[in-house]
Formats: sequence, C-alpha cells, structure tokens
Amino acid sequence: MLVKTYCAAVNGLEVTTVTVEVSISKGVMYHLTGLADTAVRESRDRIVAALKNNGLKLPVMETTINMAPADLRKEGSGYDLPLAIGLLAAIGKVKTDNLSEYMFVGELGLDGRIQPVRGALPIAIRARKEGFKGLIVPKYNVREAAVVNKLKVYSMDNVLDVVRFLNGEEQFEPTIIDTRREFYEQQSNFDLDFADVRGQESVKRAMEVAAAGGHNLIMIGPPGSGKSMMAKRLPSILPPLSLAESLETTQIHSIAGKLGRNMSLISQRPFRAPHHTISQVALVGGGSNPQPGEISLAHNGVLFADELPEFNKSTLELLRQPLEDRKITISRAKYTIEYPCSFMFVASMNPCPCGYYNDPTHKCVCTPGQIQRYLNKISGPLLDRIDIQIEITPVPFNAISRSTQGESSASIRERVIRARQIQEQRFSECKGIHCNAQMTERMIHQYAEPDAAGIELLRTAMARLNLSARAYNRILKVARTIADIDVSPDVLPQHLAEAISYRNLDRGDWAER
Repeated sequence: MLVKTYCAAVNGLEVTTVTVEVSISKGVMYHLTGLADTAVRESRDRIVAALKNNGLKLPVMETTINMAPADLRKEGSGYDLPLAIGLLAAIGKVKTDNLSEYMFVGELGLDGRIQPVRGALPIAIRARKEGFKGLIVPKYNVREAAVVNKLKVYSMDNVLDVVRFLNGEEQFEPTIIDTRREFYEQQSNFDLDFADVRGQESVKRAMEVAAAGGHNLIMIGPPGSGKSMMAKRLPSILPPLSLAESLETTQIHSIAGKLGRNMSLISQRPFRAPHHTISQVALVGGGSNPQPGEISLAHNGVLFADELPEFNKSTLELLRQPLEDRKITISRAKYTIEYPCSFMFVASMNPCPCGYYNDPTHKCVCTPGQIQRYLNKISGPLLDRIDIQIEITPVPFNAISRSTQGESSASIRERVIRARQIQEQRFSECKGIHCNAQMTERMIHQYAEPDAAGIELLRTAMARLNLSARAYNRILKVARTIADIDVSPDVLPQHLAEAISYRNLDRGDWAER
C-alpha cells in the first residue's frame, strides 16, 4: 500500500514542500531514501518507541519511505510526525481520506509527545501558498504559525491526538490569533527609556540623528561614560516595525529557534549585542546545519558591538559587505543560502588602551603611538561605513545628582518617525532605498547638495580639521537627516556644521590632541 503525507524543508528563508511516500509489503527490511541526514534516519527508532508506548505497535513488514524531492537535503527532527502518520496510514491505523489536506511538522519524544521545531512560521507560509487546508504543529509553535491567515493551524500535544483528529474521533479547534491587535499593542512597551539618562545631551542628539536616518554610529569614550547604557535604549526611539518587517524578522528568529513559547510576531526592533569573542560563523551565519548569524538576527534592528577593537579583526572585516549590500550570501560545498541583514550598526570603544584619553578626571598613560595603534585595529574601510562618530566624556556629578529626568524616548521617537516619513516619501520611487543612510552618490547630489555657503563651510572644515576625503559624502548624508528632523527642504549651513561635528575619528590629528 502506498500513502503520502506532506511536510516542508527549510533552507535559509526558502521553504520547499516535501512529500513523504510510504510503501509497505511483505518482508522485514526498512529503507529510507531522499537525502536524509542523521537526525532523519534516526527517526525510525523514535517513531517505533513513541507509537509502542501509546499502544500503536507497528507490524514487522518491508517498509520503503521516500522523501521527495530526493535531491534536496532533509535535515532536523521535524520530520518525525509526518513519517509516523505515513506509517500509521499505510497499515490502516489512520484514514487517508483527507490526509492530503494537511501539512505536518513536529519531533516525537519516546512518550509520543510532539516536541517543538524550528521554522514553524515559514513552513506555515508555505503551507498556505501550496493551498493546504491546515497545518498540524506542536503546541509550543502554534502561536507563531497561527499568525498566517487563511490557514487552519492545529495545536497537537501527542501523536494520539493527531490520529484521533485525522480519524474524526475527536474535534480540535484551530488556533486563531488577532495578529494586528497583538502586534500594535506590544509596539510601545519598552523596558528602557532615555528619560533615565542624566546629561549626555550631545550623545542623545547624535543617537536621534542616527535613528532618524538609519545611520551607523560609533561612540568613543572612557569606561563608565554611558556608552552601553545609551546603546541599549536606541530601539526605544527607532520607528516602529511595519507588519511586513515584523513578519520577515519573525521568520528569521523562527528558523534560528529564538522564538519563545507563546510568541507570535516580533513587534519591536531586535537588539543584538554579541560578545567580542564571537566566531565568524556565529556572526554571519552558516555551519554544517546552516543557521542565520547575529547580523541576520539583527535584521530590521540594531547590531551593537561593545568594545569594538577587542573583536577579532578578520571577524570585523566580514561586516563590510553586509553593511553595504544588506544581505549575506553563504556559499559552501553542500549549500548556498541567502539571509537578509539590514541593520543599524552601533559600536562603542575606549579611546586608547588604558581607556582614559581625553578624560578630564583621569590621566591617560598611553603614548600617541599606542593610541594610534589601538585605533588602527578598526580598518579604514569599516570605519568608512560608519556615518556618525561621537565622543563621550563622563557625566559630571552635578548632572548625575539632578532629580529631573531627561527627555523621554517617546518624544524623541516622534521626531524620528516624522523624519522617516519625509524620507519614505522622498524615496517612494527608489526600490530598496528607505532612509538617508542608503542613498547612492547620485542621490546625495540630488537631495543633499548644499548651497554656496555650505560648500564654503565644507571646504574650510576639511582643510582645518584635516578630514579625510571619505568623510565628504557621510557629512552630506547626515546633514540631510538633520534637515529632515528640522523639516527643512534644503540642507543649510547649520545642518552641515552639526554633521561635521560627528566625524571625530576622521580628523588627522585626533590621536595627537
């Protein structure tokens, strides 16, 4: 007897429908074909034990299982449930009348419980696209899969529940989630707020400009000056995720297994802060079983690199192409996958090895040569992709002891959203361009060209401050964002002056002051 069940294989963000064909006849052999990895081949032992422990003993027969398409590698334990249902249907324990209407996903424990899997959301999207009536998933994954409308998603706790459901012996209701209500309710619930930050007004202003234009930012300051504290509050002033961005972000986290129980959609922009000992694979993704890396988990959010010079230099250099292309393609002998990675890169660093260069309260013991070598750990091409460079000094005691709070994240966010709306309108006909940080050189000349007074200011600044040539376009991009915050159609000299002040590391004499 030949029976077919359906599941899916996840490769990057691409999902392929997999047909499980089960054929039984007289004999004692067991054959599994279709390029299955070790975890899939081991499924036979899990399935036999799970069914036996639930009173569903499989007879000894010759069994051949093919997982089509046969040239697509099948990885992971999420194929246990469709394989088990196919075997039960082949021996007559499960009705086959409506078997083709459902897609199955889930790992089986030895007690028959259905364990959580990765990638339930992209699998649900594929099931709807393929026209399946429903999707059967573990309870743990039901909320992330149920955000897909026009698809009935059933939560099952045990393999016996699936058998009774398919045989019509018990009714199960699909899980329904009001996606939009849950999404918008959770968008403004931030644990951290800029109102808690005392002083550092210039740094908060730089962060507002970075958020408004999607600019990459680096903070240079001594230990304890508040670099990490402010970086962690950056998501609270970023524009809210759109529903499409949220769905894409949630898919990446679903594939990586980073969604917790009872989570549906990610409603706030991700904030990822990997440790400086991170490996290259963990940062960009890949591995023997390909998984998204930190740069993809930060998609539509923030990637924060604390103590930037302490990262391995070769690891940091891997960021150069993703920062430009906003996607990462991982090519190996057995696979090629592509993950999106459009993120704001925020970094912090000490100004010197001892950490106290330019600190008014501590004496720096480093020589200019040591400072320069420390700064040289950050390559010019990587620094070239960072639009805003801001110095931080420790907050004086008087500012710390003030009882009044600073400006709240909510009020800063209003200005950021208004500036982003101006940019969305400006780039509405430009595919793939959504904010000023993504402008091409031609767009810079079209939308950020200063007047004669501005040109003269730029010429003077570059000569007096010994700014490098790469700073020119970065200054114009940031100036355009500052003008948008001021709702100014033109880039004025005061906008350029502020943008110039954000290029500290480009000054040729920075380490000698």
